Amino acid sequence: MRHQAPPQGAQAALRAIRLLKLFTAELPELQLADISARSGLNKTTTHRLLQALQSEELLDRNPGSGAYRLGPGMMALGVQALSSNDLRLRARPLLRRLADETGETATLEVPIDDSMLILDEVTSRHVVGASGNVGTRWPIHATSTGKAFIAFDIDGTQRLRGKLLSLTSKTITRLDVLEKQLGDIRRRGFAETVDELEEGFSGVGAVVRDGMGEVLGALSICGPSQRMSGARRAQLGASLCAAASQLQPRY
Repeated sequence: MRHQAPPQGAQAALRAIRLLKLFTAELPELQLADISARSGLNKTTTHRLLQALQSEELLDRNPGSGAYRLGPGMMALGVQALSSNDLRLRARPLLRRLADETGETATLEVPIDDSMLILDEVTSRHVVGASGNVGTRWPIHATSTGKAFIAFDIDGTQRLRGKLLSLTSKTITRLDVLEKQLGDIRRRGFAETVDELEEGFSGVGAVVRDGMGEVLGALSICGPSQRMSGARRAQLGASLCAAASQLQPRY
């Protein structure tokens, strides 16, 4: 997935967008001083941008603390984006089939900066199974979908910015070790994660491409590590590659 350089004269818009990206599941509310410090903008500029975003309901304020949070306008845009996303619409029946055939959770994920965003998900039929939430973001280097994306996208490794965060004792935090694994992923066609994102959680991932062969995102099948043996991961990986190829348009 290639990134285009922003057009000239778009500085204010880019700054506003970057402010919105500061709000995460871990930091749902931020004070003006925090936003200014995290964005690197002075308080006057930050306040002006926040007021503009609030006027369009993209941001809201906590009446008790005065902290900023994402507003109803962002929620509406998110719902609209999900409902109109062509890849999500095309992948939905496939996710249902994968979840039904494997008994595990199937997801469609796309890259956002240095993470993978769950764009859609069909959960496991087991009582104990993997479950995230649509809209959840996970570090790209610790997920099967992320590693698959990095391995096959022409600019994938550019998303590995700074230190690779350790989430468990199994998380790969050395770039040279991850790069060796990327070679294995390219040879077999799918990626694996075993106890790297969370203890007891494993999954396989395969990339989804557009009609020109460019990587759009990735599919995954994931579940408890006790059900995801090496042999089963290999079987699921092969099935996932075949499923992912069905989403690629043929011209």
